[in-house]
Amino acid sequence: MIRAVTILFLLGCPALADDPTIDNVTAVQTASGWRFDVTISHPDTGWDHYADGWEVRTTDGVSLGLRTLYHPHVEEQPFTRSLSGVVIPEGVNEVMVFARCNVTGWSETGYQVKLDR
Repeated sequence: MIRAVTILFLLGCPALADDPTIDNVTAVQTASGWRFDVTISHPDTGWDHYADGWEVRTTDGVSLGLRTLYHPHVEEQPFTRSLSGVVIPEGVNEVMVFARCNVTGWSETGYQVKLDR
């Protein structure tokens, strides 16, 4: 009985699911703001578990732009998606990019990006 309860607990525990990993970020300043190209790896299994977004934040946590991912990328790993028009305040020379999973939520570790102004 204890063994069955342990197995059920482990199967239903989202903390055991893998967080998305940001492999690379490219930031380019354009006339309409910054464009971020973010490459993510995640063991997407389908609609029940997939990387569902990423966000550009200041180093003190202010959100500057959110890219929602609307479907799993089971057969496309790693994958790159872009977000344009991100406004970066003057004086900000570095941002962080965080990835999100529909099971585990936001990753605790961000990807540091130094901006070439």
